[in-house]
Amino acid sequence: MLAWRVERPGPMASGPLVSRTEPEPEPAPGELLVRVLACGVCRTDLHVAEGDLPVHRPGVVPGHEVVGEVRTGAGEFRPGDRVGIAWLRGTCGECRYCRRGAENLCPRSVYTGWDADGGYAEATTVPAAYALRLPSGYPVAELAPLLCAGIIGYRALLRADLPPGGRLGVYGFGASAHLAAQVAIARGATVHVFTRSPAAQRLALDLGAASAAGAADPPPEPLDAAILFAPVGTLVPAALAALDRGGTLAVAGIHLSDIPALNYQRHLFQERQIRSVTANTRADAQAFLDFAGTHRLTVATREYPLSTADTALTDLAADRVNGAAVLIP
Repeated sequence: MLAWRVERPGPMASGPLVSRTEPEPEPAPGELLVRVLACGVCRTDLHVAEGDLPVHRPGVVPGHEVVGEVRTGAGEFRPGDRVGIAWLRGTCGECRYCRRGAENLCPRSVYTGWDADGGYAEATTVPAAYALRLPSGYPVAELAPLLCAGIIGYRALLRADLPPGGRLGVYGFGASAHLAAQVAIARGATVHVFTRSPAAQRLALDLGAASAAGAADPPPEPLDAAILFAPVGTLVPAALAALDRGGTLAVAGIHLSDIPALNYQRHLFQERQIRSVTANTRADAQAFLDFAGTHRLTVATREYPLSTADTALTDLAADRVNGAAVLIP
């Protein structure tokens, strides 16, 4: 099979991804062997390839937005079933975080495309306990971004503590943001989008945003909550300053550039707060996928053949992807 591996982490221009022809993986007991039908290209994949995240598995196959067909079954899954493979691949189930329902904080958690090979390949494996049931009514290319962009955007929305009918600011408008914004709008929120991309601003307005402006522009009204999707720490002060009293900023990325010094009175006083978002739980994942099954989301995608995975990731690094890039074997 064809697979892409991160052989030399570094800038995309240095060629960190290398394609290989190799045998299909062998599933361990309790794992599924899955034929990859589509795999989303996530900014976390870029952080793995470029070395922003420390190497966990040398030569890993990235990709954690995998839509696949079961070849070898296990658990409740049988050959021919369609499944989703997301970022969270395993937890201990025994620590105090797992026991309280916060398995995303498990110190022994492992992740698809970082600790274990992911979906930039024609086949992959996943523990049956961490495979996800998918909603119907979506093409495979549109399902793929739901499995990380959608799930983590959903968790970020929960962490932002947006009140019913509230005003939400969305900073950055890529794969995750355009899905989270639709969830918020469907639940009655007013959404204001901040992004430097004119194409992304147009997409935001088409999807129902009340306004779309530059990345650091002030909002047309104070915000009850905000989510920072762009991995740009310099936007944190602007987003905090845009919050109304008691507002919350959720930072959705796994990696963020340095945050400038904050002014307590301007950025945090009046009980404004900032929260990070760490992975997802399986409960988050299924709750979002169930929502997507009952509320048809518009998923903006740009498809690439699997053979051009390095091009797709380079385009993502250069902000040339409007919506979500998806690899199709």
